[in-house]
Amino acid sequence: MNTPAHRAGHVAVIGRPNVGKSTLVNALVGAKVSITSNRPQTTRHQLLGIATFPEGQLLLVDTPGIHREQKRAMNRWMNRAARGALDGVDAAMLVIRAGQWDDEDSLAFDALRKGGLPVVLVVNQVDRVKDKAALLPFLAKISEGREFAAVHPISALKRKGLEALVKDVLALVPEQPALYGEDEITDKSQRFLAGEMVREQLMRQLGEELPYATTVEIEKFEVDGTMLRIGAVIWVERDGQKAIVIGKGGERLREIGAKARQQMEKLFGAKVFLQTWVRVREGWSDDEAALRAFGYHD
Repeated sequence: MNTPAHRAGHVAVIGRPNVGKSTLVNALVGAKVSITSNRPQTTRHQLLGIATFPEGQLLLVDTPGIHREQKRAMNRWMNRAARGALDGVDAAMLVIRAGQWDDEDSLAFDALRKGGLPVVLVVNQVDRVKDKAALLPFLAKISEGREFAAVHPISALKRKGLEALVKDVLALVPEQPALYGEDEITDKSQRFLAGEMVREQLMRQLGEELPYATTVEIEKFEVDGTMLRIGAVIWVERDGQKAIVIGKGGERLREIGAKARQQMEKLFGAKVFLQTWVRVREGWSDDEAALRAFGYHD
């Protein structure tokens, strides 16, 4: 009996904002490499999640959601990052929310079709659909006139339907040895991941608009024996925003720091001493030079 060939390749994870792309990447990798929140556009950077299985390795390119609105330099940068993820990949997963397909889903599908990539449709959050009988007509409707390599209803949060998904996606990537070691889970540095853990808490704990006016810069990342000493600057655009992030008596900033530190310790497997500061740089999110300074590179 022949042993199935080992496969490895790059797979873009594409979709509109807030459909669970990062949750899916984390579920397949088996570790939290991409931050999540219930807010759209939580993911700002292209990130590689390395998912290793006995039969192959998927290099999952997690991307910002493709969206039409391009008012600020940040929005334009995120769309460039999402479309840039299609360069050099072998296949793509188009992630949508069960029961929902709109213009931005069509926009994402069209971008993949132009790239000539095989597309697996991943219908996420099926656990939230009360009328399961409505799923089949929904899938039939969105498949009209669109060619998918496979269609998989899943729940990334509950890790349902992932085995069958992995099998079909692996079939679309080349036969070759693993491209990364078994213990590697991302191409990003711990320094980058530390900044993302702080930003995740900003997305989760602040009001509707404020998270989009914040970014995080890691000023210090030092290994001190078994401890990591990390210094994080939270940048905002106005003094009033600074006051909100800090909170009454510094309470909110302490909460942000405490939750971020817990996530870092879990991911890094080490004790973390985290210091946070809040500083103002007016209009940074619509300033191309500021974006480059804060690590938003094409």
